[in-house]
Amino acid sequence: MFEKLMATAVLPATDLDRAKRWWHDVLDRDPVYTDAESQNLFYDVGGAVVLVYRTDFAGTAKNTAINLVTDDLDRDVAALRERGVEFHEYDFPGLKTVDGIADLGSERGAWFSDSEENIFALGQPSPEMMERVMGGARADG
Repeated sequence: MFEKLMATAVLPATDLDRAKRWWHDVLDRDPVYTDAESQNLFYDVGGAVVLVYRTDFAGTAKNTAINLVTDDLDRDVAALRERGVEFHEYDFPGLKTVDGIADLGSERGAWFSDSEENIFALGQPSPEMMERVMGGARADG
């Protein structure tokens, strides 16, 4: 079972042209493939495929839709702010952001929305977890 298996992230968009511009202008990403019939957009993000597809239900989820992992949260938050990204502020039990950034002990995170109101998390894990996430060590090993 699952001899050849791949997982993809799936993000909805009400306006594919607007989403495509946001991905280009904010994340420096252009589609690696666009389906001619459906106009679905496929992006490579750190080796993972992200499918952006058209639906009227985009932006209705109130949870994190995609998680991006970085080795330098401050650098990337600053770069995204330069491109007009506004970070969410949260104040929940166990999660409080200050100037858009949460200190979660051994990791830090920030959340923002794309042009379609999908919530992105940007996280900087501990150095040990970063090594695992970036492929230096198997998570099950």
